[in-house]
Amino acid sequence: MKDQLKKIFVEDKGNIIISRTPIERVKALIEKLFPVQTDKQLIRVGPKRDGGYVLPDDLDGIKACFSPGVDVMSEFEKACFNYGMKLYMADRTVDKPNFDLDPKNYNFLKKHIGITNDADFITLDTWVDTCEPGNSDLLLQMDIEGAEYPAIINASNALLNRFRIMVFELHHLDEFWNPRFFNMAELAIRKILETHTCVHIHPNNCCGTESKYGLEIPRFAEFTFLRNDQIQDRKFAKAFPHPLDFDNENKAPLVLPKCWYKSV
Repeated sequence: MKDQLKKIFVEDKGNIIISRTPIERVKALIEKLFPVQTDKQLIRVGPKRDGGYVLPDDLDGIKACFSPGVDVMSEFEKACFNYGMKLYMADRTVDKPNFDLDPKNYNFLKKHIGITNDADFITLDTWVDTCEPGNSDLLLQMDIEGAEYPAIINASNALLNRFRIMVFELHHLDEFWNPRFFNMAELAIRKILETHTCVHIHPNNCCGTESKYGLEIPRFAEFTFLRNDQIQDRKFAKAFPHPLDFDNENKAPLVLPKCWYKSV
């Protein structure tokens, strides 16, 4: 019986979880996220620190930026405004964005993005359809502390296809080895990859990486996706960090581990 239990239960960070995600599944998902270099040059939008992101230079004609997860920094959103986009922001934890734009130049909703519509939550579809109905191209920047996975799964394919560019901070990637978490994360990531391609990854140096079973996984990382119809030419990106990458925090720098990109 003792030997059988060893095969069934795995201890992870002091917690007993049922089984472990097969290494092959984790590797396969990571490989689907290998960043691609396209015909669009990468630019940095926002500050040279936390709150700035590396995007493809394909912003012309994007009508609006939707940014759930405002917190205390809104410099990326202000930069999008300067590119001519309308701004829509949502965050239940703050009363307003932290920047000097006139309130008439942006729309702020004091709610979390979730899978229901109630006093505290709103779905991504409801939010966008209310604010920007139609079929115009949009930009999504989402940093909602782990709630991104159910929000993406809950979003309609039609809505995701309206976002020409999507930027996510994906959280708790080191939990890939927990099958319950991995199954949810895989569903969300595969849904994104139906219409978009990863063009950049930047690990957040706030929390380091975890190495297990021959894979090094950043705990948090920023992912940039470009819609497939915007890509005319593609090849794997092979050099990281990108010159436009900057540390999020005043801690030891963190370079994207080689298992996350096509290095040869």
